[in-house]
Amino acid sequence: MAQPAARTGPGPRRAQDIFAATFALLTELGYDGLTVEGVAARSGVNKTTIYRWWPSKDALLGAALIDSRLFELTVPDTGTLRDDLHALLDQMRKLLTGEEAGAVVAAVLSAATHRAELAEVTRSFFLDRLGRELPLFERARRRGEIRAGLDPKTVIDLLAGALWVRVLLRGEAAPAGFVRETVDLVLRGVAA
Repeated sequence: MAQPAARTGPGPRRAQDIFAATFALLTELGYDGLTVEGVAARSGVNKTTIYRWWPSKDALLGAALIDSRLFELTVPDTGTLRDDLHALLDQMRKLLTGEEAGAVVAAVLSAATHRAELAEVTRSFFLDRLGRELPLFERARRRGEIRAGLDPKTVIDLLAGALWVRVLLRGEAAPAGFVRETVDLVLRGVAA
């Protein structure tokens, strides 16, 4: 007997349309105004199709955060940890100061403080990001650039945290010089 075909999700272009509609509605209407029905209408995809792939709006929002092109980051490989972190943090800076991504981040973080499922979605997003960033530290360790036992998560928290506080909490600019200064300051403490 033939096995049923595995669910593979919507095609990449269709998924990006759904994610774009999700983010647009989130920033226009807030988390409470975001509905799967609204996403279906905005993206031109039937709501039952959306529910087939994502059982709730939080699941949809989580997939959008992790898989949307809006939050794409290229993990650099420049040959040095310092330059890798400069490039990575500069990408984060551009995302957070970009009108669309900054608005989405602010809306998600605001809503996540009151909704357990959405808080789990944001944790998954940050764990996914950390997993993508770990190779920078593995390469740096092999090159002898960082001391043994260094926790990469702490370094990323220090760097990204400084940027997030500056941009999202204080509402201040984060010029490229801020990125370089922050990376250099943190690396002085983690060098081998």
